[in-house]
Amino acid sequence: MVSPPIIEVLPPSEIFSPAAAGAIALMVARLFARRDGFAPLVLGPAPSSPPFPGVAFQPVRPAFRPLRRAARYAVGVQRAARGLSPALIEVHNRPDIARFLAGRGAAPVVLCLHNDPQDMRASRTAAAREGLLAALGGVIVASEFLRRRFLDGLAPEAAARVWVVPNCLDLAHLPPPLPPGGRAQEILYVGRVVADKGVDGFVAACASALPRLPGWRASLIGADRFGAASLETPFLRAIRERAAAAGIEMQGYRTHDQVLAAMARAAIVAVPSRWAEPFGLTAIEAMASGAALMTTRRGALPDLAGAAAVYIDPDDPAGMAEAITALAGDPERRAALAEAGLRRVRDFECDAALTRLDRLRREIIGAGTRR
Repeated sequence: MVSPPIIEVLPPSEIFSPAAAGAIALMVARLFARRDGFAPLVLGPAPSSPPFPGVAFQPVRPAFRPLRRAARYAVGVQRAARGLSPALIEVHNRPDIARFLAGRGAAPVVLCLHNDPQDMRASRTAAAREGLLAALGGVIVASEFLRRRFLDGLAPEAAARVWVVPNCLDLAHLPPPLPPGGRAQEILYVGRVVADKGVDGFVAACASALPRLPGWRASLIGADRFGAASLETPFLRAIRERAAAAGIEMQGYRTHDQVLAAMARAAIVAVPSRWAEPFGLTAIEAMASGAALMTTRRGALPDLAGAAAVYIDPDDPAGMAEAITALAGDPERRAALAEAGLRRVRDFECDAALTRLDRLRREIIGAGTRR
C-alpha cells in the first residue's frame, strides 16, 4: 500500500540537477531515490538542465505579487501543495518558509536543517527557535552539532522534538577506491573557493610543502558556487594567481560524479574549513573514497571524522604545510587513515539514515492525525 505523498521543499536557490546541485539537492536525490512505502515529490526552482532521475520533481512557480523572492516562492509552494493532499511537508533549510507553511494546510510541516539555525534570521534567537518548534511537527537536523545549536537556550523538553538524521552516502554506488599504494601522489581540495572553506590557507600550505615533496602535486576542484556558470570573484581570482605561482592545478567546477572519481584517485583529500561546518559531506566522501583525510576541528567535522583524520588549523598555513609534508612522506600513516575512514563511513550509509527518517515520518504523521 502506497502512502500519501511527502513533499520535499528545496530552498529557492537550490537547483535539483546533477549539473548544478549543492549538498542539499544531492542529499534529497540520494535519499529519496530509494523508496519503499512513501512517495516523495520534490518541489524546487525550475532547473536549466534535467533534474535528477528517479525522483518525482515539480518546479515551483513563484507568485506574481509585490513580495520578496522568498515570500513569492513560499506562496508558490503553498499553491502547489494545496492540490496534492500530502501526508507531510518537509522544508529544507528555510525556517521562514517552514513557518509560513505551518498551519496553512492539513499536513504537518517539518524543518530539515542543513546549516546553523543561529545564522538564519528566522531562527537566530532562542525565542524564535522556540516559536518555530511550537508551530512545526518537529525539526530534523543533519548532525549533533546542529542539534546543539538549535536547542541552545531552549527548555529541556524541546529536545524530544529535534532529531538527528545524518547526511549519508550510497556506498554501493561510489567509484571503487584504489588501494593506498596505487593512488596518485596528489593532495586534493574539493569545495567552494571561498574564504570560509579555508582554501587560501590550503594554497599557502601547498606552496610551502610542494618544493619538499618531489613527485607530488596539489589540485583544487571547485568554484565560487555550484554550477559551471560560477562567477569569477576577486577572491577566486587571487587564489587562481597564487595557485598558478605555486604550481597548483585549479580544475574549476566539476560535477559530483567527477569529484567522487577524483577523490578515489587522490592520496590525500583536504577539508580545511575555518567555517563551523554544519555537517561536512566532503569529509565523509573523502573517507569513503579511501583517501587520507586532513580536516579541522570546526563545527561537526571532528564528530564525523573522529580518529580517522589528521587535524589542521585553517589559520596556520605553516603548520598545515608541515602536516602535509609529514603525511605525504608516511605511506603507512596514509594507509592507516584510509582504513579507519572506510570503517567509520559505514555509520553514514543511506539505508540506515532512511530507516530512521521513515520511522520519524510515521511518528510525526501519526501525531498530526491524532490532533
